[in-house]
Amino acid sequence: MITITTTTGLEAFCERARGHDYVTIDTEFLRERTYYSKLCLIQMAVPGDAEEDAVLVDPLVGNLSLEPLYALFRDTSVVKVFHAARQDLEIFFVEGGVFPEPLFDTQVAAMVCGFGEQAGYETLVRKIAKQQLDKTSRFTDWSHRPLSAAQKTYALADVTHLRDIYEHLSAELEKSGRTPWVEEELSVLTDPATYVTDPQEAWQRVKTRNASGKFLAVVRELARFREDYARGANVPRSRVYKDDALVELASTKPTTLQDLGRSRLLLRDARRGDIADGILAAVSAGLATDPKEFPKPDNSREKLQVNPALADLLRVLLKAKSESTGVAPKLIATSSDLDAIAAGQRDVPALSGWRKTVFGNDALRLCNGEVGLVVKGGSVQVFPIQQGGNVAG
Repeated sequence: MITITTTTGLEAFCERARGHDYVTIDTEFLRERTYYSKLCLIQMAVPGDAEEDAVLVDPLVGNLSLEPLYALFRDTSVVKVFHAARQDLEIFFVEGGVFPEPLFDTQVAAMVCGFGEQAGYETLVRKIAKQQLDKTSRFTDWSHRPLSAAQKTYALADVTHLRDIYEHLSAELEKSGRTPWVEEELSVLTDPATYVTDPQEAWQRVKTRNASGKFLAVVRELARFREDYARGANVPRSRVYKDDALVELASTKPTTLQDLGRSRLLLRDARRGDIADGILAAVSAGLATDPKEFPKPDNSREKLQVNPALADLLRVLLKAKSESTGVAPKLIATSSDLDAIAAGQRDVPALSGWRKTVFGNDALRLCNGEVGLVVKGGSVQVFPIQQGGNVAG
């Protein structure tokens, strides 16, 4: 197994990758103790059986620059293949401000090709590559050096089998004409907004049943401070304070250090120093918020006038379309999409792009009374209805 620890070594492999149509890539990282993921290892492979066709890149040893990899990411002549790419892409976006182009995610492609919802890498290796994976090294400490032989073997398998999976799935997509479907899905993964959390909007991730404007104003300020502090100190949000402690603070509204000391849920380190000062300032800012500036919870879902019978019919239609196309139902439409459609909303993902072709057009016809559903044999089929309620044909 080849481990690259120098910039020149990485540059040589990336130049080698430019001679191929694609390169498979994976990472190992840690995020338990930091706000940003700590990149510990990069695995890369190109087509071929030679030892030099699959390598490990160690960013923790020596003075390695990842710029040769980022240059490869920008080279649109080589497809960059990942499995469940979101966390990998976040690392590279934060570290280098770059996304791989073009991108292929085998998990997304597998959902389009009939392998179910969020097909795991191990499942695809077994079904497509006809191999078994040894997962014993999965939860090891990837920041510890030296890496064991078992760790290296495990890590390399994440990109060597990925070559067979990519070739199989890309051929299936080409055959079915569904390549644009995958490309549409991947546009979200290469949008910087996917990975950027606005501290001012961080409060919306905190679950609370209290819709009081003043309460939510304090929640907003506490969440904003936590996001700013965690990002600046590069520590997990939960190491500042957890959501349940945040909600408790918004309820009790402490104004002094003594008040903080009476919190049941606040971590000891948050009762003093910069975090304590930040909490008190956030509470004060929340309480001083002009009522006109109070945050408003999104109650649009609760206000939906959902037609339950129509929602049930849409679920039957979705199941039928999923079975006939082999595409995972949750990829076509979510339960929220179906309820929104049944309530008369039309600005939902299930009614645009490839989803509209697969499901949305018939869903709209069903809502308008233009088609009905009938069971024939073991399948549900759509049939047209003429004006006046008669069956067409």
